[in-house]
Amino acid sequence: MRKPVIESIMGGVVLLVAAYFLVFAYTSSHQTQVEGYHLQANFLKVGGLRVGSDVRISGIKVGSVIGQRLDQQTYEAVLTLSIRPDIRLPSDTVASIATQGLMGDKYIRLEPGSLQERLEDGGKITNTRDYKSLEDTVGEFIFLATGNGEGQR
Repeated sequence: MRKPVIESIMGGVVLLVAAYFLVFAYTSSHQTQVEGYHLQANFLKVGGLRVGSDVRISGIKVGSVIGQRLDQQTYEAVLTLSIRPDIRLPSDTVASIATQGLMGDKYIRLEPGSLQERLEDGGKITNTRDYKSLEDTVGEFIFLATGNGEGQR
């Protein structure tokens, strides 16, 4: 009779530890959104970038992605970014989609330009670089390694 009680207690302890790890994993991976002014940027493909992803300058988080939609006329992905109010970006800022490490999370990398004119709330980043996946890079390498497809018909 004693064995089932101990097994029940151990089972309860295991469930509590598992619940603790689930809560820890959720809270540590939960991405906080930055409140600030909003900008838009268009990309041909976003490669798995999600709402809540970071927006960074030189590796430092300065904002987050707060929306994404498909433009019905151009079929481009339109991202809405929230940027910290103390970060005033030049109008020639370049936005690109980058990956943390080889298989890490994706984020928006901003490269501020040198113009004095600043992007205002509701403005648009017109200089964007589309996401280049690992498959795209390998495909280009193979294409170059085989002589740019010359001699193939």
